[in-house]
Amino acid sequence: MTRASLSVVCLALLLSCACWAKPNGSKNKKPKQVVPAIECDVRAGKINLPEFIVKCPSHCKETKQQVYGTGVFASISSICNAAIHSGIITNSGGKVIVRKMAGQNVYKGSNSNGVRSLSLPKWRESFVVSEGKPKRGVIYPSTLDYVPSRPTYVKTSQKDKSPAVTTATPTTIGPEPTTDTTPEPTTTTTTTLAPTSTPTTTTLPPAPTTGKARAAAHKVRDAGSSHPYLASVAAAGSRQSQSGPGKSPSQVLRGSAYPNRFPQRASAGLRRPEAGSAIRRPSSPVGPAFNRVQPAPAERTPTMSQANPAFPRRDWAPPSFPRPDWFPGARRTADVIYAAPDSGYMWSETDTPDAAAPRSTDSDSNRKVPLDTTHTRVEPVDAWKADANLYESGFSTREQEPAPRAPEPVSQGDPNCKVDLVFLMDGSWSIGKRRFKIQKDFLADVAQAINVGVAGPMMGIIQYGDDPVTESSLKSYSNSKDVKSSIEKIVQKGGLSNVGKALSYINKQYFSDANGNRGGAPNVAVVLVDGWPTDKVEEASRLARESGINIFFVTIEGPDDSEKQNLVEANFVDKAVCRTNGFFSLPVTSWFALRKAVQPLVKRVCDTDRLVCSKTCLNANDIAFVIDGSSSVGTGNFRTVLQFVANVTREFEISDTDTRVGAVQYTYEQRLEFAFGQHNHKAELLNAIKRINYWSGGTSTGAAITYAAEQLFSKSKPNKRKIMIVITDGRSYDDVRAPALAVHRQGVIAYSIGIAWAAQDELEYIATDPDKEHSFFVDEFDNLYKFVPKIIHNICQEFNSQPRN
Repeated sequence: MTRASLSVVCLALLLSCACWAKPNGSKNKKPKQVVPAIECDVRAGKINLPEFIVKCPSHCKETKQQVYGTGVFASISSICNAAIHSGIITNSGGKVIVRKMAGQNVYKGSNSNGVRSLSLPKWRESFVVSEGKPKRGVIYPSTLDYVPSRPTYVKTSQKDKSPAVTTATPTTIGPEPTTDTTPEPTTTTTTTLAPTSTPTTTTLPPAPTTGKARAAAHKVRDAGSSHPYLASVAAAGSRQSQSGPGKSPSQVLRGSAYPNRFPQRASAGLRRPEAGSAIRRPSSPVGPAFNRVQPAPAERTPTMSQANPAFPRRDWAPPSFPRPDWFPGARRTADVIYAAPDSGYMWSETDTPDAAAPRSTDSDSNRKVPLDTTHTRVEPVDAWKADANLYESGFSTREQEPAPRAPEPVSQGDPNCKVDLVFLMDGSWSIGKRRFKIQKDFLADVAQAINVGVAGPMMGIIQYGDDPVTESSLKSYSNSKDVKSSIEKIVQKGGLSNVGKALSYINKQYFSDANGNRGGAPNVAVVLVDGWPTDKVEEASRLARESGINIFFVTIEGPDDSEKQNLVEANFVDKAVCRTNGFFSLPVTSWFALRKAVQPLVKRVCDTDRLVCSKTCLNANDIAFVIDGSSSVGTGNFRTVLQFVANVTREFEISDTDTRVGAVQYTYEQRLEFAFGQHNHKAELLNAIKRINYWSGGTSTGAAITYAAEQLFSKSKPNKRKIMIVITDGRSYDDVRAPALAVHRQGVIAYSIGIAWAAQDELEYIATDPDKEHSFFVDEFDNLYKFVPKIIHNICQEFNSQPRN
């Protein structure tokens, strides 16, 4: 019977324990994320949280709220329009996660997703946006703490009146604290502002109080729900209001929603209080997180002291929100931020007015605030002892400010690789997200390897799909570090692989002065393509080559024999690259082997001597004009001939490294007017042509050709195309066949232009074969201008028809 009773009792106990455990188990449910909604005009800097989630409404794009920056935005930017600009949400709205960052010196403007962002030279705070899907276990605040447009004041009245509070409900009134000689430590549970999955516990020992203090009212923002984060904020504010006048302003701040980085010291010795805690001053506006009622001064213990009033404390404007770890500048401890220099005496509050306190002059010389002499007295400071503990003697050490950092030297780049380089990266859907990331890593490695700089290579990026989009121009970034950072922010656009469209885009728009084209550096375009293009590239490539663009192709996992039937254009690489000798094409068998192609590619694009497509029909010539100055021409017609020479010269790019021009005038004799390279600027060269004086005399064309070969073409550069243009108005007194044949053998391309009485057979002897393409005749001098386009066209057609192997 006894055993049965014991069994029944044990069973009842087990059932009761199981019943009590059920409610506790049901409390472990994950809190649901509440997403606060905002308007289109809300700026990130107006919210006092380092990281939070919000919901944007629809049609924010039409409000045209301003956005500053690209990828990383200034805090004065509209959150919703910044998210639309970054592609996080569409114009129909959605959830956005905002994370604040340190300020930047440069914010780049751009146009993306229908939102135009503006540039900004510098701002104190930045933020980035991401997709509104919190990570597992992360809960963001369900309400937002806004920065008010005007400071909020909380006033207190006489002792016999209840405190008036200007904040919205709910308002927490702290109960009257009781005197306790051995206060127990108060434990508050708070969560940091950065979203975390577990709360942290901070122990804050309250200061002892003597006497009766009035109840203080604190502004506590309505939590809106039973969220643990907001509940802890309210609890912390309520407890801090009970601490009475024994706490300094910085101690009250420590009990706010933002935990202080420097916790209080649990010390029984003397401690320097906050300046201004013992001296009553008119209430001043503070940050929105710290709006509070300052309690009336009550009886103070001798342990709370004040610095010398002869040195007035400086009113530091409190920040709009606590400085997080990433905030630049020196951090000051809360114990000394308001402290004045020590002079041997301290001010403390007592009930007996033993001595009258002198007036304290505020930092503003025009405003004097009298001290409350009814609660102050002067008392000497205890003598310092050698064996005293620094932290128990009431003194605090000031944290030394770090020495200013020297500015990092700006890289000028590799002068041996001075090229204007653009990468056409494949953003089509066929590439996938994983391979698109590999492609971005490859570009970042190339940017690091070539050492971007203003005196070396400049690098830009275009992403192509259905249409090409400029990710960065040649002048966007002047060092490899910035280029790599911009590559990380590139988002895949999708679409087809229209390489032909992209090549037309770089030829017509990208390599321009507005985009940073330097002119003196070779233009290089490297095309990255997954498999093969989805449009034709031959015509667009030809026009790009003729404009001086060196086209490289990097094909990853190109078509095999069974896939070549799917190509839109067979042999697309050979039809696109600058030359078909293998130097400008780089096939890669696998995406995972792409990184191995970094160094070979960098070595090729930096080999400026082999970038032959930079040499065009307009910048790779030595042109000699052989001008007839005989008596039959006349002064007026000679000026017309000089005008024709100037019109032809204007079409070329003139410099010592580009096209050079020389001139010879002849009669019976010959005269060198100016040699190759004597005038290396177009304006200077045109003035030299204009200053040529008419000579007058006979006509010895053969001797003039020989003279030009000796004085000009013998000094021509090896990589220049040698072109001679002979202008005459009559038959020569000497033979022209032998001199013409001699210059032809030297590789000179000869054009002959006859006017009025010129002999047709001599013009054909002088001209290079075929005669019809190099020999011209006009009846009058005034018709010379008609042949300028024809001559330029023939020169360029011959240049571009050279074999590409």
